[in-house]
Formats: sequence, C-alpha cells, structure tokens
Amino acid sequence: MLELGQLQVLEVVKKAEQGIYLGTTEERVLLPKKEVPEGISIGDSMEVFIYRDSKDRLICTRQKPILTLGQVGILTVKDVGKIGAFLDWGLDKDLFLPYKEQSYRVQAGDQVLVAVYIDKSDRLCATMRVYPYLETAEGYSRDEVVTGTVYEMIEKFGAFVAVDNRYKAMIPRKEVHGNIKPGDVITARITAVKEDGKLDLSVQKKAYLQQEEDAEVIYKGIESYAGVLPYTDKAAPEIIEKDFHMSKSAFKRGVGRLLKQGRIEIGENSIRIVRPE
Repeated sequence: MLELGQLQVLEVVKKAEQGIYLGTTEERVLLPKKEVPEGISIGDSMEVFIYRDSKDRLICTRQKPILTLGQVGILTVKDVGKIGAFLDWGLDKDLFLPYKEQSYRVQAGDQVLVAVYIDKSDRLCATMRVYPYLETAEGYSRDEVVTGTVYEMIEKFGAFVAVDNRYKAMIPRKEVHGNIKPGDVITARITAVKEDGKLDLSVQKKAYLQQEEDAEVIYKGIESYAGVLPYTDKAAPEIIEKDFHMSKSAFKRGVGRLLKQGRIEIGENSIRIVRPE
C-alpha cells in the first residue's frame, strides 16, 4: 500500500520513458527519470518518499524530507504568497503552510515550528497548530532545565510550549512575564510533571536564585529613574509588570533583598537608592 507522506521501501515493477514505477502491479508510483539510479532493474528495491507534484499527481523521490507525515519540527519559510507560505523541507517542491494554519503571520526567512498533515484535498501541508501532534513527556523531572518553542498564547491559561520541539508543556498564566510570544525559543525550568505526562514550566529560576537576579533588575530600574522610583512595592501589579516584567510578589521579594543589603530606602511614595557617602 502506498503511504502519502511516508518513507517506504518499494520494489521496481516497470520501466518507462519518464522514469520507473515502484510498488505493485495494482498500485504503483512514478520515480522521475532524473532520480533513477544507473543499473536499476525490475525487482530491485529502494527507499522513497511519496508526495504529490505540482499537478497533484502521486509521485515519489529519493530525497528525504526534514519532516514526514505527523512529525513536528522547525522549518524555514522560503516565500510568502497570496494564500499562504512555502517552507523548505528538503525537497524540490516546497511544503505549503496555509494562512488558516498559521498562529501568527510568517515572513520569508522565519524559522517556524510546524507539523505535517494531509488536507481535505489529500495534499501534504504544514500547520503551526502543533498541539495534536506533540507527545506527552517521559523521563523528565522537576527542576530540570529544558529548551522549547512557544507555539501559542492563550490569555486564560498561559503560554503553550513544545519542549525539545516534541513534548507538551505550558507556562501557566501566573508565570508568564515579559514579552513571551509565539515563535520564541525559551529556556525554562520544569515546575511540575503532571500525571498525564504534560509539563508545567517557569522561566524563573529557583526562588533564592531568582530573588538575587530580580533584585539586580530592580536596582537598575531605579537607576533609570535617576535613583528614585516614583512608587513603592505597594504599586499596582500592572505598573510593576510594565516596568520590570515580574510579578508583584517577586518585586516585593527583590525590594526586600535590596533593603536588607542597605542599597535602597523606602519612602511613603517612592524607593530611593542609598548612595555611599
């Protein structure tokens, strides 16, 4: 049986002017003449990839694509047209990424996380909506540092991440700070391994390490205000997030650390850097 989008080992069943046919006498596919190796004979076998040509005819190639049907990975955008984008996946014919399958608009040169699927017209296409194609994780543990690609943001839940571009993970809403967006490649810490194999992540370090880092960010932020921040740790969370890209609780911990170190003083409506005399 010929399997669209898969690498298969098939037998040569016929030679023709335009190339050779592989498969069976009942179901066969053309390997174009330019790809036929010298000395090939009927009955020989070879590995080929089955796809559709520009005229939607089933065809095969000895070239190996970067991704096969159902696989997830990073591909480069070669061009953008009126109905979608075209991705380099290692074959002469580019892989089509329809606009409706884009989670954000891509441009030529972008590297995007996609999965390969078969559309309603029985053609191979790419989708950036990769969640159904990702796997549940095995072998990961809490506090392990991992790398992944952000593929979707849902305000109610958080940032959805493909760890190692393969496994299902999420940065919960309360942990999303800064300018995280789809397409970002991030390094994060595993905060939970769920029973269903999904991972919860945080882009923050362990509390005692993060507190020191946050304190330095806050100190530099106060310096940018000429040494006097026009509000205290009682400010609205939205203001703190805008200026420092951290939660109010993280801000309070960082301010507390600076206060304990004697590097700042807190007034009624401001935080001031203490300059050495």
